[in-house]
Amino acid sequence: MDGSDQSKMMVMKKRKPMRVMVAMDESDFSFHALKWALDHVFVTPEPAAEKTEEASPEEVDMVVLVHVQEPFVHYGFPAGPGGTAVYATTTVVESVRKAQEENSAALLSRALQMCKEKPNIKAETLMLEGDPKDRICQATEQMHVDLLVVGSRGLGTIKRAFLGSVSDYCTHHAKCPVLIVKPPKETAK
Repeated sequence: MDGSDQSKMMVMKKRKPMRVMVAMDESDFSFHALKWALDHVFVTPEPAAEKTEEASPEEVDMVVLVHVQEPFVHYGFPAGPGGTAVYATTTVVESVRKAQEENSAALLSRALQMCKEKPNIKAETLMLEGDPKDRICQATEQMHVDLLVVGSRGLGTIKRAFLGSVSDYCTHHAKCPVLIVKPPKETAK
């Protein structure tokens, strides 16, 4: 068997379908990361001329779009003379939660639409509540993902120290490889 026959054999070898999680938020950075992953991580091989059958669902790459909304915490605040504490009513709390869920659903729907444009990829969404850093890392472990993709806001060292960084935290705590997609050069500051 010469070198060209060996390379043909390697191409014909089946690869394990990838399970990739992409962390989504309201920023353009997360949508840039999703687009980058769809264009570069999920490379569709050229179909062989003689092979025309559809891939089974077990052979298709999977992308899990995860959005973590922080829990709504209604604090009491002093109002009026004497500093009487005022708390949000149940209807206000429910209204805020409903708005958060609607925003999350719209965000994930937009991301899901981007995935539908890519052939041979199955996509699903996951909406969680809690601290994004912790919940994303927990989800990667529970779902046995092969790769976590997160966008980077391009924060400097000082801002990152004060604000924290989901991408930085995930690189140190996720139980899978993490790919941080930096913002495009024209928007990075």
